[in-house]
Amino acid sequence: MIDRENAILLEFKDLFGSSEGVGMAQAPGRVNIIGEHTDYNEGLVLPIAIARNTIAAFRANDSRTVTVRSMTLEETGSFSLDDEAMPGEPSWLVYAAGVARALQDAEVPVVGCDLVVDSTVPLGGGLSSSAAFEVAVGLALTAAAGREIDRKDLMWACHRAESEYVGMRCGIMDQYVALFAEEGKAVLLDCRTADHKLVPCPTDMVKFVVCDTAVRHELANSEYNRRREECEQGVEQAARILRAKPVRALRDLDPGDLSELQQELDPVIFRRVRHVVTENARVKEAVNALRDRNYVSMGVLMDASHDSLRDDYGVSSPELDTMVELAWSQRGVYGSRMTGGGFGGCTITLIDSGRVDEFCKNMALGYQERTGETPSIYVCSPEDGARIVHPMPD
Repeated sequence: MIDRENAILLEFKDLFGSSEGVGMAQAPGRVNIIGEHTDYNEGLVLPIAIARNTIAAFRANDSRTVTVRSMTLEETGSFSLDDEAMPGEPSWLVYAAGVARALQDAEVPVVGCDLVVDSTVPLGGGLSSSAAFEVAVGLALTAAAGREIDRKDLMWACHRAESEYVGMRCGIMDQYVALFAEEGKAVLLDCRTADHKLVPCPTDMVKFVVCDTAVRHELANSEYNRRREECEQGVEQAARILRAKPVRALRDLDPGDLSELQQELDPVIFRRVRHVVTENARVKEAVNALRDRNYVSMGVLMDASHDSLRDDYGVSSPELDTMVELAWSQRGVYGSRMTGGGFGGCTITLIDSGRVDEFCKNMALGYQERTGETPSIYVCSPEDGARIVHPMPD
């Protein structure tokens, strides 16, 4: 970490002339254990923060301009805090500008500052690189202005940046877990109430292993938004069919409603609804399985989640299916599923701790043989949420 921080400070000095008075904010990526595509349906999710993170070095610059350097992409961009239009290039700058605008709209003071941002969260891999960036930048912007901000207020600002200014109609899970995660705990988040409970997530007998397919499909964003539209159609149709039951979101349905809905819903819409309803039920069961250390039950739920995401929600891909099927064939594996928005990205596998090294080796070789791609593989433990690593000196 020290070497990485020094590299960031050196980049800051090279770009802005000095590294004196620089603060640092850090925000983690996340992996979702179970509860996929339920967050924007006001449902339940069960993610953990991971060690891969985004660091933003920052310093106020006595202007109304924010300049951001991405070490990851080797690009620099600037925007004015007084400009109503979002910046066009580089394309990623809208994430930072969106956070600044959302903070200002919430009457949180923001000042001009210089930032150098570095990330070890793989871009587009389903591990929430965008939320890690947004939260790190949000902490940096508020700290540069000498302000502390309530974590939920920052979560909503970062969520608004992505959903409104970037145009990715995501739920609140990614930004929330980046801010509220704790070491050794999974975050059971109720996306309707925006409240959470921490669930002990021991990693002595088992480990979570993330396998990155190294594949990113361009249709991910458009199909993600389409799934939201299909879910909204499902809500409207279900409310009409189940007249005696208030249905504000798919969260309000339970598995007992599915047989009646199947008779009248469009088949595609029904499959989307069925995934969300059964996935919410799986999250509830998974919490009990984790608390009881019943890893066999946990694995069964993860496997069922992948089947549902593949068959009912239609967001898997050949590469994700290959990775999951390879995991299912390995010794010591309790369960495996795709994680994240889908159409490429990563899988998460629950495995016996004594089999991790063998698993990682076999997965790398097997996936390369089948696809020609070299996967990245990470062993993950639940980590703490975002924080100011080094405050900006007074």
